[in-house]
Amino acid sequence: MHKFDYSFLDEGMLPAEMVNLTASIAAFDAISSERKDANQSIYTELEKIARVQSVKGSNAIEGIITTDARIKEIVDGDSAPLNHSEREIAGYRDALDEIHKNHQSMSFSENTILHIHQMMTDLAGYELSGKYKEDDNLILQVDENGRRKVRFTPIPADETKDAMEQLILAYIDARDNPRVNKLLLIPCVILDFLCIHPFADGNGRVSRLLSILLLYKSGYDVCKYVSFEEQINNSKEFYYEALHDSSQGWHENENSYFEFMKNFLSTLYKCYKELDKRFSTVNGKKIAKSERVEQTVLNSVLPVSKAEICEVLLDVSPTTVEAVLGKMVKSGSIKKIGQARNTKYVNAKYLE
Repeated sequence: MHKFDYSFLDEGMLPAEMVNLTASIAAFDAISSERKDANQSIYTELEKIARVQSVKGSNAIEGIITTDARIKEIVDGDSAPLNHSEREIAGYRDALDEIHKNHQSMSFSENTILHIHQMMTDLAGYELSGKYKEDDNLILQVDENGRRKVRFTPIPADETKDAMEQLILAYIDARDNPRVNKLLLIPCVILDFLCIHPFADGNGRVSRLLSILLLYKSGYDVCKYVSFEEQINNSKEFYYEALHDSSQGWHENENSYFEFMKNFLSTLYKCYKELDKRFSTVNGKKIAKSERVEQTVLNSVLPVSKAEICEVLLDVSPTTVEAVLGKMVKSGSIKKIGQARNTKYVNAKYLE
């Protein structure tokens, strides 16, 4: 049976690319928080757009679709759902609204997860709304000839409750460890949730709602202003590929979380880039490239090299990165470690 253990996140064996991505996300988040305080009306408008796109995107991934006009009418509450698909869409709206409004009082627990599933599926009349699966389920894929094959075999139904309890306890244990980066922890938990596949239906949609909840609990609220679900839907083939790769050997505890972690963080990074783009369109104030370089270095707990920063900030030239780093070293905000190709930079406060 799978052992739920995230201690590897505390062992310093993580790829630099992943650590740098979390630093860049933290940098974007810090800048966004400052903007939000000074531009509440703009962020309120962005929130309205993201809400519609999130409901549309998450359901579209599962093949639950209707017209854009109907989606907006249902999400805005201007029209009651007319059929089963629209009731599923309305259910996701209700669960998403619950998380946006009440995330501070919602813990990551069995009761919360079951409540989210019930709220999401109740309108559609699911027989097991808010309840774990009663029969074993399979994750299937269909090839170009219409032939089905098993993509993954989840936890059996009679082991589901125990597995969910172990998942939640493992999350709490890692969450309370100050050396574990919460942004790296979230995709590991979501992958394990998807491998358990605790519900007869709705697992993918619940996983996206839980992602948003855990991001909120970790201090990241970008999903309120840009749709995380839409970003997944835009590149869903890469999402499913990462999910497949990271679930191989899961039952035997031989899987690697890294591909799914990288996909999750890349998707979140795209959300912040999109938020900057939308804010700039409305307000005309784009984040300066130099500021993004500064925040990326300052938010990285580990020393980072010029090359690693360039890998994350693809639209910033190496010349600009080098100039900003030189200025920061001169001001004393960061320290230079090593020489030549081994040169790295670290926030000066971590060397005090």
